[in-house]
Amino acid sequence: MGEPFDKISIFIYSMAGGGAERVMSYLLPYLKKKKHDVILVVMNDSFSYPIPQDVPIIYLEKSKGDEHGLYKFLKLPWLAWKYARLLKEQQITHSFSLLTRPCYINIMARWFTSHKFKLMVSERNYPSLQYGYNDAQSKINTFLVRKLYPEADLVISNAKASADDLVANFNVASYKTRVIYNPIDLNKIEEILPISNYFDSNYTNVVSVGRLQTVKNQKLLIQTVSFYENVRLYIFGEGELRSLLEEQIVTLGLSKRVFIMGFEPNPFQYLKSADLFAFSSNHEGFPNVLLEAMCCGLPILSTNCKSGPDEIMELTSPQADDIMITDYGVLIPVGNLELFKKGLAYCIEHPAFLASCRVQVKKRIQDFQREPILEAYTQHILS
Repeated sequence: MGEPFDKISIFIYSMAGGGAERVMSYLLPYLKKKKHDVILVVMNDSFSYPIPQDVPIIYLEKSKGDEHGLYKFLKLPWLAWKYARLLKEQQITHSFSLLTRPCYINIMARWFTSHKFKLMVSERNYPSLQYGYNDAQSKINTFLVRKLYPEADLVISNAKASADDLVANFNVASYKTRVIYNPIDLNKIEEILPISNYFDSNYTNVVSVGRLQTVKNQKLLIQTVSFYENVRLYIFGEGELRSLLEEQIVTLGLSKRVFIMGFEPNPFQYLKSADLFAFSSNHEGFPNVLLEAMCCGLPILSTNCKSGPDEIMELTSPQADDIMITDYGVLIPVGNLELFKKGLAYCIEHPAFLASCRVQVKKRIQDFQREPILEAYTQHILS
């Protein structure tokens, strides 16, 4: 437990729906329960998760989600100066930031204050891929990560592959890295009842959860389903690609078999009633949704993207030219339509395999129980 003079700042862009935000919605009450003094600093007023009433919320700014990338870049020093003032005024001893811009600002804040604080950032992507698109934004982010992250006192990744990438390609010293997997509130999810009579048992009902963004590649899922008349796909999520995906659904004549469901704060009731969870990302940090699906007893059909799925599903023999069978489901090389079709076909044609996966995922998910992981966060933040 921290001493009375410890004061922690949790700094994140917003508390809108997302993996990092969900983890912080767990960590904040845990820190308060352990009698730590903690504040939440945000840059946007979107909240999808509850925050304990006794945790002060401070707005560094109230930005809009559609700001131009150049404008966001130019604002960084000003926001870092503001955050430096906040750290001193609040007498913060430990500053922990998540997601890209808060991490930049957190590190740059040291340029503007002599106030002493432990500086920690959390990288939740696989940086070489996240910032590897060769456009201006990617080049700027690559430069900033290489320049700034080595200056942090601690860099926490949510997957080993991500931490290794930071060391190998972004000049972060290995002794500064730690890996903490994302926690799952098993008890809370166990209490949720499956939705009844929603899915048609005449179909294989496949569920996917994720923001509607290029990196999530839901286009691949929709293409795959178009080859199987006995499959229905339900995509939970919102994002800038919604209209394009809806257009694809209409073009392929799938309006009665593929459904964009929007953001759902309680997808577990659907997951518990579905047959299969599908995930098609090009790259990730550590996909919480795979853990949530496993907690609901769902077999997994996922791309073997960097990073996370192979660690979660304990893949022992990676392959680039075929599907990969694990105890928990099937992994597919990234972006491969033919192999995604083959993986889906394997799941449909092997009901005994799916039944076994339903048992095994419930065992595996015990490794991601919330309390031990939140305690690991607490220990690393305050050490």
